[in-house]
Amino acid sequence: MDKNKNKINRREFLRRLGLGTGSAVALMALKPFNALAKDKKINPEDIRMTYRVQHGSGQQVSLLGFGMMRLPDSQDEVNKMVDYAIAHGVNYFDTAPMYKGGRSEEMTGIALSRHPREKYLVATKMSNQNSQMWGFEDSKRMYEQSFKKLRVDYIDYYLMHGVGGGGLDNLRSRFIDNGLLDFLLKEREAGRIRHLGFSYHGDVSVFDWLVDNNDTYHFDFVQIQMNFLDWRHASIRGGRRHDADAEYLYNKLDKAGIQCVIMEPLRGGALGKISDEQFDQLKAIRPDDSAARWAFRWVGTYPNVLTALSGMNRMDHLEENIKTFSPLDPCTEAEKTTLASIADVIAGVPTIPCTTCAYCMPCPFEVDIPGNFAFYNEAVNDHILPLPDKNAPDFAERKKKFLDGYHKRFPDEKAWAHSCQDCEACLPKCPQQIRIPNQMSRIVETLRMAEE
Repeated sequence: MDKNKNKINRREFLRRLGLGTGSAVALMALKPFNALAKDKKINPEDIRMTYRVQHGSGQQVSLLGFGMMRLPDSQDEVNKMVDYAIAHGVNYFDTAPMYKGGRSEEMTGIALSRHPREKYLVATKMSNQNSQMWGFEDSKRMYEQSFKKLRVDYIDYYLMHGVGGGGLDNLRSRFIDNGLLDFLLKEREAGRIRHLGFSYHGDVSVFDWLVDNNDTYHFDFVQIQMNFLDWRHASIRGGRRHDADAEYLYNKLDKAGIQCVIMEPLRGGALGKISDEQFDQLKAIRPDDSAARWAFRWVGTYPNVLTALSGMNRMDHLEENIKTFSPLDPCTEAEKTTLASIADVIAGVPTIPCTTCAYCMPCPFEVDIPGNFAFYNEAVNDHILPLPDKNAPDFAERKKKFLDGYHKRFPDEKAWAHSCQDCEACLPKCPQQIRIPNQMSRIVETLRMAEE
């Protein structure tokens, strides 16, 4: 049976519901599917989570998705967070074989399997980025292992992980020439995969090729990096090159009738830590909202977003994010304009475009790569960097803040940028295509200037 024979595109789906394409936001008001609340103290009717409808299946998906990449170390803590999320209407949980040092799928499976299967949607990935895994049999074993670790007999959302890096040749080696994509299409037809898609980083020619050939593959969704900064400022930034802004990616998918799953809505947390000056602009409009809530609201405003992932490892973050989406209060056009102006300012600051995903870790020389980049970016956003001329009246104060903060953040010198040996082991692992040794040299030079 051809699974895609009865699928309808986005506009046809909305037409049958009696809605125009401009009314897609109205879908957010749909009731959640039955019996979401495990805790008897929570009335399912009181759950106010915003939902979007997956166009091909009609499945209701929580607009807040739980990213399982940065989980707590304790299984008990993971269980508590998953229980709270499900009780409050979150039903989309995203993991991958490589997350959490290879432990995420298993931890996710333990937490979710304590709930009835109909209460959650699980997404995982074919993480065969390592060239040793490009063979069909090795990749198939990875796929089969995901079922065991997740304790499921079908996977709701399955992705080809991180396509784009290495260009079309890499895509062909990983998925086309070895017959792996054909296998995944058959698995979807058999029902073991309910929705098939891919996550994208890097060379836009790969993204374009897959979307342009969607009549062959009928992808159910595509995962892209999208936030109010990358919307128009991802193309050239911080020493790396992207071929496309999120605006291009989103609009092309929308036109093709393919829904988006959003990763990095906070850009690795950076958009939750904007400067005081920028945050004051937002507080003047909505005094009680955090910067993170603004960023999530911006992403959720776009109607072709199926779910927005947040990599939560603290209960207070989970609680705040659930409040943001229960229900979502979409950004007005004036608010979107304000965020665009803030993005223009941020794009002019020489930050490093790291999302702290930690794919680059562990470093053979024990350098804390994402930690160094996060500290540097915080110093830029707090106006400590760039350091002024040594004759400037505030030079001594700013260099002291930078050095004291750095030594406090990294008490073990092995984690310092100085320890980078330019081995380049990290380069092929970075989905942002950051020239990591170059950026480490930049931090070392800043430290040297501050220490003189």
